[in-house]
Amino acid sequence: QVQLVESGGGLVQAGGSLRLSCVVSGSTFSINAMGWYRQAPGKQRELVASISRSGSTNYADSVKGRFTIFRDNAKKIVDLQMNNLKPEDTAVYYCNADSPLGYYPWGQGTQVTVSS
Repeated sequence: QVQLVESGGGLVQAGGSLRLSCVVSGSTFSINAMGWYRQAPGKQRELVASISRSGSTNYADSVKGRFTIFRDNAKKIVDLQMNNLKPEDTAVYYCNADSPLGYYPWGQGTQVTVSS
């Protein structure tokens, strides 16, 4: 069974940077597109960045130009570099598949808090 473990969150001032990392266990990693999602208090979970198995990327308009998603298929890692963070980026961040077939079991996520 696939297991997702996110890390790298923390408290940062507006304008700062963080790099999130997701380690994926299980043999299906290289098959699927992967994404980083976030959920702020009182809001629905949203997809902020995705990367195909070949490395093509897509970003939500709210993070375009500030966030960069990476993947290493050999190491089964998906990273999210977040620059110029804003208070509205505050959320719990999760990685998961970006696939019409559904999601892997969700990990615990990693909290990102951006102070103004």
